[in-house]
Amino acid sequence: MSETRQLFGTDGIRGVAGEFPLTKQSTYSIGRALGHDLVRSTRSAQAIIGQDTRESSRWIADRVAEGLAAVGVEVHSAGVITTPGVAFLARSRGFAAGVVISASHNPWTDNGIKVFSGDGFKLSDARELAIEKEIFTLLQNPAAADDTAIKIPKPSLPGDASLREAYIHSLAASVASDLRKLRVLVDCANGAATAEAPELFRTLGVPATFIHVSPDGKNINEGCGALHPETLGQMLAQSPGKFDLGVTFDGDADRALFCDASGRVMNGDAVLLAAARDLQALRKLKGDTVVATTMSNMGLEIALRRAGIGMIRANVGDKYVLEEMLNTGATLGGEQSGHIIFRDGDSTTGDGLLTALRLMDIIVRSGKSLATLVADLKVFPQKIQNVRVREKIPFAQVPSVQAAILAAERELDGNGRVVVRYSGTEALARVMVEAESEEKMLNITNKIAEEIRIALGV
Repeated sequence: MSETRQLFGTDGIRGVAGEFPLTKQSTYSIGRALGHDLVRSTRSAQAIIGQDTRESSRWIADRVAEGLAAVGVEVHSAGVITTPGVAFLARSRGFAAGVVISASHNPWTDNGIKVFSGDGFKLSDARELAIEKEIFTLLQNPAAADDTAIKIPKPSLPGDASLREAYIHSLAASVASDLRKLRVLVDCANGAATAEAPELFRTLGVPATFIHVSPDGKNINEGCGALHPETLGQMLAQSPGKFDLGVTFDGDADRALFCDASGRVMNGDAVLLAAARDLQALRKLKGDTVVATTMSNMGLEIALRRAGIGMIRANVGDKYVLEEMLNTGATLGGEQSGHIIFRDGDSTTGDGLLTALRLMDIIVRSGKSLATLVADLKVFPQKIQNVRVREKIPFAQVPSVQAAILAAERELDGNGRVVVRYSGTEALARVMVEAESEEKMLNITNKIAEEIRIALGV
């Protein structure tokens, strides 16, 4: 049986800032362990580090940087920057690694550490496991894991604005269409997008209005952003005729959701449909195939099939979508949550800013509104219910839960789907049910969620 990671989830290391594994000592040890991994393969290793707007991001970034510097890694900071911005800098500037301090869509009290290798891709599970082992070894030897025993100068990490500008210019250069025709309302979630989105849209001459661009360290994702797209939708609905499109990012802007001019929310499935048909028309959709996940709606699969496009389902997590894309050569993949990966260029991760530009480009070139582009996407009623759990015991080992899942699948009889999985970043079980009727969907969801609550709930 292969070893499982204890610290790294589907998107790096996450937790409550100040609590293990994000204490002053453990974040320093994480930096040291990552540094050892880098210097083993690159003698004069350099790393780029960036962060979101949480009040804990600065000290965590400093501690990780101190750990990296302690083993000889030269650290550069981009300051507040999006996650894909760090991935871009890692691959374009010759850094051995890119480190992001962010917990994405999680509350401000949480934080996280995610790492990209020098090619801009997230680390493999095997490499994360090896780094984990060294982290635990360092933590078991306090003298080795404490920087007070190491006489090194603490790195000074003022954010280098030129690094962020390079990322913005790269994004601006990726679109040839004149986007100045679109009037856009943009929600930056009081997160990392506040550092790049306004300048990017100004550079392209897009008449954009920005909301939630005043981060105070505690208001990231609070009632706004991709976690609450209804906030953007309500503003659009209350401003008829004023905007053509709404764009909303999550805390680290590696994903984006959208609203049409009337305020109707469009998730990643709608973006995948519009992008897939556009790439197919341009003959850039390799194998006429899209990679989605187990959470994507059956309606997307049916709409793609009508266009002669196949859909492969990967595990949830843009890391696993990308792995399947690399395995199959697919040029488009993504998640319902808004992580969209375009591999017809050089992107190596989901990028909310790039996704927004690509969708705006499709709207301008087609002359069609977002609502018109995806009007034929008939979404099966879907419910996702979260249940907080004490521990993540495999569902196959919990007879009552397994029986509820099997009963649900028999009841649906192929006219719907059941996906029950654990969150990769939180102590949650997620129950997703699709069915032809809302009544059946809700009934099945509640039954499975209740069995999980009884057996595993907090």
